[in-house]
Amino acid sequence: MKIFKFRILTFAVLLSVIGIGAAARTFDDETVRYKVMFKWGLINKQAGLVDITLKSEGDKYYSILTAASDPWADHFYKVRDTLTTIMSKATLMPEIYEKIANEGNESKHDVVKFTKNGDVTHGQCFRKVIKKGKLKIDEQMDVEAIGTTVDMLSSYYYMRTLPYETMKEGQVSTINIFSGKRKELLTLKYLGRETIKYDNCKYDCYHISFIFTSDGKKKTSDDMEAWITAAPQRIPVKLEGKLPVGKVRCFLISRK
Repeated sequence: MKIFKFRILTFAVLLSVIGIGAAARTFDDETVRYKVMFKWGLINKQAGLVDITLKSEGDKYYSILTAASDPWADHFYKVRDTLTTIMSKATLMPEIYEKIANEGNESKHDVVKFTKNGDVTHGQCFRKVIKKGKLKIDEQMDVEAIGTTVDMLSSYYYMRTLPYETMKEGQVSTINIFSGKRKELLTLKYLGRETIKYDNCKYDCYHISFIFTSDGKKKTSDDMEAWITAAPQRIPVKLEGKLPVGKVRCFLISRK
């Protein structure tokens, strides 16, 4: 049961958002923690934890995401992932992104170096994959995109600057995402404002859905949904996606 195989543990990308003008703002240093829950029928069990930390230094933001499956889930599909990004404070544009993923019997190491010229963003992508102790992939590729472009982690902060309160229900837009593997398009649909409850807490949220596609418009993963607080900090508090069996949900459990 590959509970962590899909994008939930690189879920910052799932929380990425539309490419409309983001309001300039700054972020305080913070660490947020999410629990990952697996639900199938009457089963509703915690399967892992995700921590995201942000630190400010000079004119840069430094962020790191770590994800780990719980011991019981390790028996089915062990995950130990680390994502890092360096962003410009002024624009939230990433400068360098790295992902080290250890999932099941496979290890992946992705690095993306970003450069920008006008409205065009260039990504120099490096990717290595080791499976069962053998090097399977060692390649480099260059990608380009026009318009707002992020990586899997910087998107988590960019999305929190957007004016959801002015968006219309059903509004759809796209943003570019670079990884060590490819360039993707993320289409976001705003589904309206909604109140959600869990762990004896109530949250007033903006509800959105995500569709991931390649340049050829072919889906690269299942659709996802997220709920982002309407409070000033705009913290994503819930994320939900389907699995071949059951579904997986992320819930915010702390922020400091």
